[in-house]
Amino acid sequence: MSEISVIVNIREAIEADKEKPNLGMVDIHRARELIEEAGAVLLDVRPPAKVEGENAEEANVPNAYYVPVVEFPQQFEEGRIPQDRTAPIVVGCKLVKFANRVMGYLEALGYKNVYVLDTDIKDLIELYKAKQS
Repeated sequence: MSEISVIVNIREAIEADKEKPNLGMVDIHRARELIEEAGAVLLDVRPPAKVEGENAEEANVPNAYYVPVVEFPQQFEEGRIPQDRTAPIVVGCKLVKFANRVMGYLEALGYKNVYVLDTDIKDLIELYKAKQS
């Protein structure tokens, strides 16, 4: 991927984010809607040291993958990130900063429909665990 195409992708992502409420930041309820109604993939990007208990994939959150931010390139190469660059993706972590970073990586790669969970992903995991009970 050339530097020019990365710049074009970022420019397009910024324009797309302007169309999203809150620039693509979503609360727990909107994240759940995206997962359940739009078939969004959930990426839990917390580094291993920040995971307390189960990650989203281990907790059986629908369409969830554990893709630690520090392993993003390997996980991308292994195909754990959707190949469809228009598919909705929700990225979550503990304090939002790693999720924002991964959103930027995905948008630089040409992904068009990326959202960031605006709260601790642990809250979303708990919501799904309660639903499973």
